[in-house]
Amino acid sequence: MSAAGLVPYTVSAGVAAVGENGRMPQLRIALAQINPTVGDLPGNIELTLEWTRKAVEAGANVVVFPEMSLTGYPVEDLALRETFGKASSRALEDLAHRLAEAGLGDVLTYVGYLDLDDAGPRDAAAALYRGEVVARQYKHHLPNYGVFDERRYFIPGETLDVVRLHGVDIGMVICEDLWQDGGPISALGAAGVDLVVAPNASPYERSKDDIRLPLVARRASEAGAPVVYTNQVGGQDDLVFDGDSIVVAADGELLARAPQFTEHLLVLDLDLQVGGHVADGELAGLHVRRTVLSAAPLPAYRPEPAPVISEPLSDEAEVWSALVLGLRDYARKNGFGSVTFGFSGGIDSAVVAALAVDALGPDAVHGVAMPSKYSSEHSQSDAAELARRLGCHFRVEPVADMVAVYVDQLKLAGTGLAEENIQARTRGMLLMALSNLEGHLVLATGNKTELAVGYSTIYGDAVGGFAPIKDLFKTHVWQLAHWRNAEAEKRGETAPIPENSISKPPSAELRPDQLDSDSLPDYALLDDILDDYVEGDRGFGDLLAAGFDPEVIDRVVRMVDKAEYKRRQYPPGTKITFKAFGRDRRLPITNAWREGH
Repeated sequence: MSAAGLVPYTVSAGVAAVGENGRMPQLRIALAQINPTVGDLPGNIELTLEWTRKAVEAGANVVVFPEMSLTGYPVEDLALRETFGKASSRALEDLAHRLAEAGLGDVLTYVGYLDLDDAGPRDAAAALYRGEVVARQYKHHLPNYGVFDERRYFIPGETLDVVRLHGVDIGMVICEDLWQDGGPISALGAAGVDLVVAPNASPYERSKDDIRLPLVARRASEAGAPVVYTNQVGGQDDLVFDGDSIVVAADGELLARAPQFTEHLLVLDLDLQVGGHVADGELAGLHVRRTVLSAAPLPAYRPEPAPVISEPLSDEAEVWSALVLGLRDYARKNGFGSVTFGFSGGIDSAVVAALAVDALGPDAVHGVAMPSKYSSEHSQSDAAELARRLGCHFRVEPVADMVAVYVDQLKLAGTGLAEENIQARTRGMLLMALSNLEGHLVLATGNKTELAVGYSTIYGDAVGGFAPIKDLFKTHVWQLAHWRNAEAEKRGETAPIPENSISKPPSAELRPDQLDSDSLPDYALLDDILDDYVEGDRGFGDLLAAGFDPEVIDRVVRMVDKAEYKRRQYPPGTKITFKAFGRDRRLPITNAWREGH
């Protein structure tokens, strides 16, 4: 017997642990939906202590943290650094001791971390109890699609650790092990467990919460036990995690659901049907190991009222919340207290401004109007009105004289694109100078439509450290503007975005009377084609069969393919669609393949 009083055990099929008068054992479960920071081991330890204390104060017997909560997720190439892997393992041991020292050791605490053994790095989770690591398990299914590249980093696990706490057998699966058919869930179902905990770090995509519940319900049925699904929340570079943690009964009933996009402790009392277990050993290619922590069920107690099941957000509210959280965490976790960018009077900069104020507060937003000789009067007045409505900082820095120096010295007058782009690049240089001078994070205000077809000036309007609406098509930008104004009006507040910024025809204003429609198809048509070509990976023939004009298809596809080099140099921005540029869609820059040829 170890210092923690642990003994391995096996049980026969049909043997059930029951309490007084044959009643079902009870457990109070807490789901700690937290926002860790990648690489901040000391900070993440403190975060775990803080939320475990909240769980203990709520009377929880078990608390479940997200996947790799101790290291943050994703760690990317940090996983390949031996020093980081060893530091993560030391941090896990330190956390176990500190939980016990703080009087929090009697709650079974599941945390995710990076393990490093002789085989290599592991995406791992551990159960901590009374100052000790009582179970360790490694992720079996390693995703290698979309934003995931885990086969590059991790060695798959081949064991499943089941612990018995207060007469309840608790199994564990880590994120992808829940999402994939077969493997750990099948093995736990065959072995027999009474409860499954599932630490997750599942990145947000639009409407992903509609997929999670049916998936977890199926897995609960396969396991024959309730599933406790705890998901990470917060922004990490261009990913954002929405939380949306849930508890689902063995019959698929939703028992509890946490809110999206906020840290939250979800606490639920469970009456658990136990029994039907088999001995440990090889099942579905995995080795099941069992450990007893406490065999006797808890004394009967009166359950707390079931928590209110949080309703999923509407599509617009969900996307807006994702963008706000992604921007807030990118700035905060990278040490920026304020942002700056161009207030052009157009729809894109107006939506970015409203997002920035919602994320950081008006005092942290520094708008800059940079009129040139081609800037319209309404663009300047709309920019000033935007700043007034938002209550943020605003300044005017004319660029006409600075542009003239370049144009005169290089004899660019009348050269078309070369002269036009000097204006955008002068503005970019001015913003970066203000960033150096005042410490602001510069935001790029371009949208996904512009990024797709290359309708931006590299080192000009594409300058910056973060691009909040990078993954929003232009038509979606308008939809969000209408939604955000309507939400403000519902609350009796001033609509943040001036109506003229929404309704006027978009223009870069780099030459007289310029409109976006001079260079691009109508945005509604363009976004339809881009949705098929970029998001759906459909080819020329598919687009033709969908009813698009062949000349328009050819024009759009050529613009998209030629702009890959610009996208590679664009700042990161929050991913909200299935296929975001950078994380999900990576084509060769040097690429002679052309659709339709």
